[in-house]
Amino acid sequence: MARTSHKAALPSKLCQTCGLPFNWRKKWAREWDNVRYCSERCRRSKSSTAVSDASMKNPTVHKPEG
Repeated sequence: MARTSHKAALPSKLCQTCGLPFNWRKKWAREWDNVRYCSERCRRSKSSTAVSDASMKNPTVHKPEG
């Protein structure tokens, strides 16, 4: 007998970087409570997003010398 998949019944979360929803994956079974990002790309870009947000709050004007 074939196994049927009910993907609609899987839990989902919103990615903290891009804001898109993503579903539970078997590889995240043990650490689902700690998963915050939908992909490695979003996980890696979390710090660059924070840096760009901080720079917008405290803009530094660079004047060319000359």
